[in-house]
Amino acid sequence: MPARLRRVAIGVTGASGALYAVRTVSSLLALDVQVELVVSDLGRRLLRDELGAEAAVDKLAEYISARYGVTVASDNFVIHSNKDVGATIASGSYLCDAMAIVPCSMKTLAGVAHGLSRNLIERAADVMLKERRRLVVVPRETPMSLPQLRNMVLCAEAGAQVLPAMPAFYQGPETIDDLSDFMAGKILSCLGIENDLYPAWAG
Repeated sequence: MPARLRRVAIGVTGASGALYAVRTVSSLLALDVQVELVVSDLGRRLLRDELGAEAAVDKLAEYISARYGVTVASDNFVIHSNKDVGATIASGSYLCDAMAIVPCSMKTLAGVAHGLSRNLIERAADVMLKERRRLVVVPRETPMSLPQLRNMVLCAEAGAQVLPAMPAFYQGPETIDDLSDFMAGKILSCLGIENDLYPAWAG
């Protein structure tokens, strides 16, 4: 990692897969990566619906500490309002190294694909693309319509990596946490961050 603290933006939207988001955040924090978190309105509902009231955004640091044993420092975990398109990560002059949107709803996917910048998640993603920084989108939808497939192609053509929420089974998962570890590990790998969240394929 560079001498300065590495920063990664994480967007959480309303597609299913809250555990993937929380595991990704906790893994980054465990590696001393500064996390700039943005959660959409439906993302906030997702956290509560899938993980319980204790995982609400304003309690997320405590939830991560309790579930994963990760110490969350206030200067290492910044939460932005999705309405604040004037936040630090909305500008390319702010040195944010990479971004992942996990999970990524089809609405947000369309916004990124077409550069709409209607909110902070979409604007921060647009910044990653225009600055040629790493952007990983993790769509969670099935089946997919033709417009959705085309939007994924547009994101890939613009420079994003499209990483569908498709956990593998070759590592012999025994729990849901094993599956979330795999997805978080794949996301970190695409962000350029080494990790041991899942075993490498040994052939």
